[in-house]
Amino acid sequence: MFGLERMRALHAVALHGSVAAAAAALHVTPSGVSQQLAKLEREAGQRLLEPRGRGVRLTKAGQVLAGHAERILAQVAAAKADLELLREDVIGPLRIGAIPTTVHALLPPALATLAAQHPRLAVTLHEGEAEQTLPRVVAGDLDVAVVESWTDRPTPIPPSATGIELFADVADLALPSGHRLAHRKTVDLSEVDDLPWIGWTAGSGCHEWLVQVLRKQRLEPRISCTVGGYPTQLALVAGNVGAALVPRLARERLPEGVRILTTRPALTRTIFAICRSGEEDHGAVRACLDALRTASARFEHTARRAG
Repeated sequence: MFGLERMRALHAVALHGSVAAAAAALHVTPSGVSQQLAKLEREAGQRLLEPRGRGVRLTKAGQVLAGHAERILAQVAAAKADLELLREDVIGPLRIGAIPTTVHALLPPALATLAAQHPRLAVTLHEGEAEQTLPRVVAGDLDVAVVESWTDRPTPIPPSATGIELFADVADLALPSGHRLAHRKTVDLSEVDDLPWIGWTAGSGCHEWLVQVLRKQRLEPRISCTVGGYPTQLALVAGNVGAALVPRLARERLPEGVRILTTRPALTRTIFAICRSGEEDHGAVRACLDALRTASARFEHTARRAG
């Protein structure tokens, strides 16, 4: 019954208080707005506007119809947005940065999902710590970064970025099987005062986290080996070289000669996916986040069954 453009004109007059201001907001001429309103009054069979000083005001009928116009226009806008999302092809480049443990355990199933569901997506993956990948997300060089945030050493998320929590992980203590504490299920970290430690390369966030954890337990951070990759760290533990703190996400299998113990206090981290604010619901980024959520849910399910 009522044309959409005529309802749009009435809503603009109700919002801005005059035909001239409504015309400016709609980027049309005042005479064009007046013509739309005259047609709307004929369709409604009632007066919708009346003079008020140099402007106009809505009659009671105009107020009622303007209320409906507001709701109709909002619904039309929502419908257009839904159609845009439906029509939006997930194609082109998708650049992901991720910490090593997630590159090993989380990204392979996530990338397999993306390849199966969005074959026109061109994905590139870059391994790196949060201090390397987050600035690249902000700068637009990466679309998504997968990072860790330890309870004892949280990762700050830039104001221009959005963090989506994927799952929580725990780091346990890896000891040589012949160590005096290896028969225990849980230990206080402060008890492990007779072994050197195996950690990540000096200067990395993981190395700084290990130093911070040990000092918090009043342990001397005597780090004898700095190597990248938890499988290598576990192999060194098996060789009776020292102790290590290893996240559960990083433990696909244990070499012989290693015992895993839970710690007091528990050492927890949250895995986040980071993207630029406002991009989390669009195109390739949305598809990537969905794939990461699916892979994370599978890991959590497997971890619960193993526990």
